Amino acid sequence: MKSIEIDDDLYAFIASQTKHIGESASQILRRLLLPEDGAASNNSESEHSTENGASIIKETKTNEIKKAETHTESKPEPVEPSESVKNSSAEEATAASATMQNVSAKANATTKTDNKKTPVKKPVAKAPVKKAPIKKATAKSAAPDVTASHDKRDILDAVSKDALSTFTKRVDQFLFILSAAHKLNAENFSSVESIKGKNRTYFATSKEALLENGSSTNPKAIPDSPFWVVTNNNTAKKTNMLEQVLRNLGYQADVIESVVARFSSEGK
Repeated sequence: MKSIEIDDDLYAFIASQTKHIGESASQILRRLLLPEDGAASNNSESEHSTENGASIIKETKTNEIKKAETHTESKPEPVEPSESVKNSSAEEATAASATMQNVSAKANATTKTDNKKTPVKKPVAKAPVKKAPIKKATAKSAAPDVTASHDKRDILDAVSKDALSTFTKRVDQFLFILSAAHKLNAENFSSVESIKGKNRTYFATSKEALLENGSSTNPKAIPDSPFWVVTNNNTAKKTNMLEQVLRNLGYQADVIESVVARFSSEGK
């Protein structure tokens, strides 16, 4: 391998004849000055060139070689290029070199991008949704809590002194109060069936059930309700039964006391 010194403008010319990235100055001169060797080299490096393009390039190279040979034979005296020409040639050579480096960098970047495999996202398994167990309502839980007290005072309006005064008999007042309690608490009035004496039942849904305790119980129907009550007891017992009924339905002590007081003070 021999080294020679050439002028800047000649180097710029050689660099401008570059046909592909990575082509050395020696390969360019060989292609320009030795067309046969240059054509063989180009054919091995460029597999996708067409015949028409190859012939045009070859023809152009031949003309350039002839011009170069003519220029060599005449051997004109070297002319010292001006400063502006030198600077222009140096800038062109630098620009050509920078272009070659940019093209090479882009080609490498494209190759790296192609080699990267797109990551395949694996489907994320969803956690099974746990269903809360459905609790079956039992007869016990469905029944209202009759022992819980509430702040209702509605029965005081229904069982007023004026309303009670319309009845002349204590038993009718007794039945009137029970009827009012049923209208205001129909959903849990059945709790009164738990009120019983030592040997008898006080409330039932049929007359026959009360007569089983004896024919002298004198069962009477509570107005506007499906319930029956025994009535052959004295006023003190009826008062006690009313207290238990209102307590079972959840009324406060002061409400119970007011209702009982109105019952005791009315009637004959």
